[in-house]
Amino acid sequence: MTSCPIRFDPLSPEQLADPYPLYARLRREAPVFYAEAHGLWVVSRYEDVLAVVRDTETFSSQNAVRASVRPLPQPVLDVLATGWPMSPTLTDSDGQVHRRLRLLVTKAFTPKRVAELEGRIRENVDALIDEFADDGRADIIERFAWNLPMFTLTDMLGIPRADIPTLHRWSVSWLRILQATDSVEELVICARDVVTMQRYFMDEFQGRLGEDLMSSLLAARVAGGEPISHEEAMRVMINLIIAGHVTVTRSIGNGLTTLLAHSDQLQAVLNDPDLVPAMVEEVLRFESPAQGLFRTVRKGTVLNGVEIPAGAHLMVHWASANRDEQVFGESDVFDVTRDSMATHVAFGKGVHACLGAPLARLQLKIALPRLFERLPNLRMAAGADTAVRDTIFFARGFKRLEIEWDVHEPSAG
Repeated sequence: MTSCPIRFDPLSPEQLADPYPLYARLRREAPVFYAEAHGLWVVSRYEDVLAVVRDTETFSSQNAVRASVRPLPQPVLDVLATGWPMSPTLTDSDGQVHRRLRLLVTKAFTPKRVAELEGRIRENVDALIDEFADDGRADIIERFAWNLPMFTLTDMLGIPRADIPTLHRWSVSWLRILQATDSVEELVICARDVVTMQRYFMDEFQGRLGEDLMSSLLAARVAGGEPISHEEAMRVMINLIIAGHVTVTRSIGNGLTTLLAHSDQLQAVLNDPDLVPAMVEEVLRFESPAQGLFRTVRKGTVLNGVEIPAGAHLMVHWASANRDEQVFGESDVFDVTRDSMATHVAFGKGVHACLGAPLARLQLKIALPRLFERLPNLRMAAGADTAVRDTIFFARGFKRLEIEWDVHEPSAG
């Protein structure tokens, strides 16, 4: 068993602030290593990450979103037992179970459905900005970054917007259960939210006959296969709500701070709107919203000369792979002209590549430029604790991000 000579602690203040020097050392010195404190093997080089995600026979997606596979405390399990199992989902299933679910979701979540949302997303972006444009200062995470994707998703699903704050709170609780670093008392509260969220969607399925995504999923059929059950559809909806909004939320915050820190690149995009798609891909590569996901090793194997035992829990580190010097020239340079869409792994690769990636890209291409257009001289707000990183083991984003801009007269949408 290999021990890493470097302290790997994604929730430490130093690594929350800037993990990239550590990732570079890992790629150089210990590209496949065992982080004993977390009971976790970490794979940090691009080539090895792709080898793992492409070998689904050796590396199972079981527990793909669980940073730790230690059993949850019994009081938490007791609460969760009053609902339905949290898996399998699209993210943490394998083989035929995953293929069937993905086919059914693909039939409902079509490129045409995503493309038709562009006009509504533009309206939502401006409506949200209208609410704070004359204030001169805002926490952009609270006022904009999580509301936008939640507006988009609830519109798609035919869910009332009045339910958005509750759905957001439940989503945070679901992630805290997966991370399981809170106290037992806090995790019990989160478990209650998880079960309530499950019941919410099971109730929403009753009598669904509309044109929304939820109705389309329930009506989807695969030749020779079973239609999706309500329990399966409930997990798909929760998976979509959580992954579909936190990814965009994190990328908006990451994109703003990165562009503001690279004024020449920001100016290049403002001068040439044709650079916006490449800029979005570079934000995703440079500051990956999902730092990595996890795999379970089915059988003992060797990766990059390192023996990994059967049953091991392993992290495929998207963010480190996206800074791999062997793949991306000047990988620590933020370059909005870089062509990396087909190469970067911010949305994963292989059979588990994110189905919602086109929708996330569309929202970012609209939202990031529009914030700079609508908020003159946009900048980071002065004062302490204006940029507070979220504390999720396998993700990178902001819990709070205060920005300022010039206000000369009331803004019109």
